[in-house]
Amino acid sequence: MIEFVLDGRSRVATYMQLVLQVKQALRVGLAQPGDQLPKVREVARALAINPNTVLKAYRELEHEGLAEGRPGVGTFLVGTLAGPSLQHQAELRAELVAWLDRARVAGLSRDDLSALIDTTVRAAFDAPTAVAARTTEGET
Repeated sequence: MIEFVLDGRSRVATYMQLVLQVKQALRVGLAQPGDQLPKVREVARALAINPNTVLKAYRELEHEGLAEGRPGVGTFLVGTLAGPSLQHQAELRAELVAWLDRARVAGLSRDDLSALIDTTVRAAFDAPTAVAARTTEGET
């Protein structure tokens, strides 16, 4: 079952943090269609937030076709975001954990790691022609 965590420093709205966490869990296979989301009251109590905030998140997930509310029973996941890459994620996760351990030993903080990962992902995915050009130049 998903356990929500809020980042008080984030500029992302609380309800959207919940939505994004469900989407991440679906994407990496930690949650699957058929799984029940935590009860609204439980989430609100655990995170010390208004139940309406949790309801808003669950409604957004329903609107996106990822969840379905069942009156008197709860909210269940009905869609997935996991793609064909899911089968490779366990091995990649293990490699990432090892890399994160090396980064921690090297003295990088959580914020340092976030900045390093964000800028590297942007460079690799948002500017593929620049990365391809650098790779080609290095090979010649």
